[in-house]
Amino acid sequence: MMVRKSKGLSERHIKILELLQEYADKGYPPSIREIGEKTNITSTSVVNYYLEQLQNWGYIERDRRISRGLRVVPEKLAEVATRFSAPIQAAMQSASAAITDFMRVPVIGRIGASLPMPIPASDFNYYDAEAGVEIARSLLPSKKVEGLFALEVQGDSMIDAMVNDGDIVIMRKVDSNAEAKNGDMVAVWLPERDETTLKYFYKEKENYRLQPANPTMQPIYIPKSEKLDIRGKVVMVIRKVDKSM
Repeated sequence: MMVRKSKGLSERHIKILELLQEYADKGYPPSIREIGEKTNITSTSVVNYYLEQLQNWGYIERDRRISRGLRVVPEKLAEVATRFSAPIQAAMQSASAAITDFMRVPVIGRIGASLPMPIPASDFNYYDAEAGVEIARSLLPSKKVEGLFALEVQGDSMIDAMVNDGDIVIMRKVDSNAEAKNGDMVAVWLPERDETTLKYFYKEKENYRLQPANPTMQPIYIPKSEKLDIRGKVVMVIRKVDKSM
């Protein structure tokens, strides 16, 4: 059996790429034998030949150390997507849209959710450009995505609000304390104490009340004469993954 040696993709190359894309949508690649059966190639050595060409041209990646070690390269696949069947093109467009629907939110530090030892403000101000979390825009309660940042929670004062130690809270930056309403869960900086804490916020007659969501803990009362700086309001909570499970 003769196979083409030119760099141009034959219809058989396209059929193999289509098949790999179909299996990528399933979450696992096909075996060499399955590729042969689905593309009417009777010889596994010929299947390997085509796969080697696709690898050399950058359309796929292979890891021969593991079974089914095949992966399509999406960016390269997009170059020839117009030659695919309509269902495969539609699936690729849907996958591309799903990827672009994600956004990266920087994790700028830690926030205390415990009493009586909130996290120092220095940890809140820490910023590592490499630290961040990927979240789907569709999960956010608002389409407004400007001013979002993330903090890692330390402590258990907000457990009844389903915010546990090690969780990540997605915050929306506020420009002034006036933007916080009674009952909002906020990140508060107390400059005179050099402390930050995550609590429910309430404005009372003589004080600001920072209310924990834990029946074993008491609220923090801040006199209105003391400076209080609300840095952000919680819009989303990302649960800590239990690696022991």
